[in-house]
Amino acid sequence: MAPALPAAAPPAGPALPAAGLRATARIGAVRDGRGGTALPLLAGEGPLALRRTRGEEGEASVMLVGAMSAPLGGDHLTVEAEAGPGARLCLRSAAATLALPGRGGEAARYDVRLALAADSAVRWLPEPLVSVRGSDLRVRTTVELAPTARLLLREEQVLGRTGESPGRLLSRLTVNRDGRPLLDQEVACGPGAPGGWDGPAGIAGHRALGQLLVVDPRFDRDPPPAALLGEFAALTPLAGPAVLVTALAPDALRLREILDGAMRTYGW
Repeated sequence: MAPALPAAAPPAGPALPAAGLRATARIGAVRDGRGGTALPLLAGEGPLALRRTRGEEGEASVMLVGAMSAPLGGDHLTVEAEAGPGARLCLRSAAATLALPGRGGEAARYDVRLALAADSAVRWLPEPLVSVRGSDLRVRTTVELAPTARLLLREEQVLGRTGESPGRLLSRLTVNRDGRPLLDQEVACGPGAPGGWDGPAGIAGHRALGQLLVVDPRFDRDPPPAALLGEFAALTPLAGPAVLVTALAPDALRLREILDGAMRTYGW
């Protein structure tokens, strides 16, 4: 009797993806020579879809639209935007970003890199980031400004959904102007953060925290004075033509009211 032939191997399935998703959105803004701003580069990947929207006069406006749930644990998302000399750019997001846990417990990363050339102006105004229970997200925002560039940057973080404890969130903001540090700060919240992070010396039990950074060369001549903007909000002039508004609130709606109120009061 002839020996039995080995069983045929089952057909190969689709290749398994590497751990986590990698996606980058790239935006390039330049003056169009007619008093406006053109977008010669507008490219998104995966969950980072980009749409041009109507902006203010002379300004190019871009909406970041989430095309799928992200970031999950293990994902690495990056947004890169560059404004050329004299260009004006506004970047927003269509909805809040939810940091979600992955299957393997890995941390997710979300990087934002902004580069502003001479006489350019950028507004980075995303919707809040929500740290969902069980998630682990590292956010890094890096800004490089020319001496005559202007920046309006808003960051809002919500620690957990309604009635939910937060995940781990580590957020760092680094701003350099003319090659010199203007602001470098880091916030850590949730499991694994330093003890007492949600106590009176941290966020005093609040679940929404945010900041508004304004960099404007005119502050060299006329900087706004330091001011309290309520019990849990303050405006602080920085060592440069910049001011920082920081605020705590019980929820995202109240936080937005505080930061929007600061923008209206100071004409930003």
